[in-house]
Amino acid sequence: MNAKLQSQLQAQIDKLDSVSTAPAILMPLLDMLRLPSDRIKLEKVVELISYDGSIAGQCLRLANSPLFGRRQTETVRSAVMALGLERVRSMLFGLCMNEVIPRDKWVFAPDAFWRHSLGCALITQRMAERIEYPEPEKAYLAGLLHDLGFLVNSVLYTEKFRECLRLAAEEHIPIHVIEEQVLGFTHCETGQMLCEHWGLSKELVDAVHCHHDVSLLPNAGPLACLVHLSDLLCRVRYLGYGYDEIMGVDLGGDAAWQTLIRAYPALENMDLVRFTFDIDGAMEQIVATVDSVFGARTIAAPATS
Repeated sequence: MNAKLQSQLQAQIDKLDSVSTAPAILMPLLDMLRLPSDRIKLEKVVELISYDGSIAGQCLRLANSPLFGRRQTETVRSAVMALGLERVRSMLFGLCMNEVIPRDKWVFAPDAFWRHSLGCALITQRMAERIEYPEPEKAYLAGLLHDLGFLVNSVLYTEKFRECLRLAAEEHIPIHVIEEQVLGFTHCETGQMLCEHWGLSKELVDAVHCHHDVSLLPNAGPLACLVHLSDLLCRVRYLGYGYDEIMGVDLGGDAAWQTLIRAYPALENMDLVRFTFDIDGAMEQIVATVDSVFGARTIAAPATS
């Protein structure tokens, strides 16, 4: 991306905070995203959720989903306690962004977008726990945020981005390849710029920036590698962008996996076939969870052709 285009994009991204349809809790929530886990206060989270009845309802739906054992949670406070502060913080962010995008600006079908984003969040967290990454909830958040650039491109370049989706679906190839050809940049770059504008941590920014290509970073960290691999696993297991991609995944040969092995040498002896079966076994539950959170809020997306 040349400097002039980057400057133009940054100016437009800076204006996204003022989108009139943004829920009242979005900006306080962004402030909370910057806080370490031990500084997030339960009562503040409950207060934010209670500002928006529809978001409160979604929070309760997730707390009562099979993933959390159907606790029969009936209050926002008990839902937050059941889910955990960090998970609720991450989920709220997704729900807020679902409200921010005007109906006529959605390029991807919203249910497909959120299936992929939340699915990637859950798989990233599961992988983080399996390799004993010390911050699995941060892994969850990184998985949820990784495709923020899709929302930026949908709002700022609706028709061109719609053309990108149409071409990618016709050719069955990853959309970031088409974005580079049509737009001159990808959702990885616009997502990175939005995260930087919001003041999110470098680790999260890097994960968003290089989730399709960890070689973009001179030294990709474990979090970026986990998100990259989770994104691939989602897309080859019918939790992608709503169209079929012709692609294969060699997990053991992927540069991100090799980077993780260097950081966690014990992974070298992991049975990758069994590991991917474990991920497959979680898919049905993950899809059910995504449906329980976002299914009722599906927005009719414009046709892609």
